[in-house]
Amino acid sequence: MIVGEQKPIEEIKKMVAPYKKLLILGCGTCVKTCFAGGEDETAALASALRMAFRTEGVSIEIDEQTVERQCENEFIQEAAKKIGENDAVLSLACGAGVQAMARRFPKEPVYPGLNTTFIGVQESHGVFTEECSGCGNCELGNFGGICPVTRCSKKLLNGPCGGSQKGICEVDANTECAWQLIIDRLKTLGQLNNLRTYIPPKNWKTSNSGGPRKLVREDHII
Repeated sequence: MIVGEQKPIEEIKKMVAPYKKLLILGCGTCVKTCFAGGEDETAALASALRMAFRTEGVSIEIDEQTVERQCENEFIQEAAKKIGENDAVLSLACGAGVQAMARRFPKEPVYPGLNTTFIGVQESHGVFTEECSGCGNCELGNFGGICPVTRCSKKLLNGPCGGSQKGICEVDANTECAWQLIIDRLKTLGQLNNLRTYIPPKNWKTSNSGGPRKLVREDHII
């Protein structure tokens, strides 16, 4: 899932200060799971902003709504009425959701209420870890399902650097050595011979280093 975190309230206040009527629009999928943009977070932020502006003597009407996903027009359309009733939108979606909203409503100011951080998983309740860089050329099959591009601090593709100690990365004492995890996993699977295959330098053109990417599924185009 895409993981994000709410921007500092002072930054948000500065963005929305010019407007008299504001819609805070939550997103009910990825950022809801990481406690950043679902119904509860939308309501809490709306309440905090009302209180903050009232304390400063600023008059602003704050409305709120949450849709299932802001990255799909089908769900975006559900917010069209309230968007039309307000001067600006504060989106609690990932960066893709904010841009989808801005594209769908070109005459409405749309501002990001979150910082999009990474693609990851929920490791435990309230703890999220980065697992994927979206490089566009997945090699997880060679590495036992553990990504060295994302999880190795040095992005090494052909074995460990030799600097880790007791399974801990030398770059960050709070990070497990990805290559130790890979070796342990391949040993469990009986696939250590995978490491005898040389992985050539990565072609980063498949990542966003080659510019914005697009996936076209001809079999789903209507």
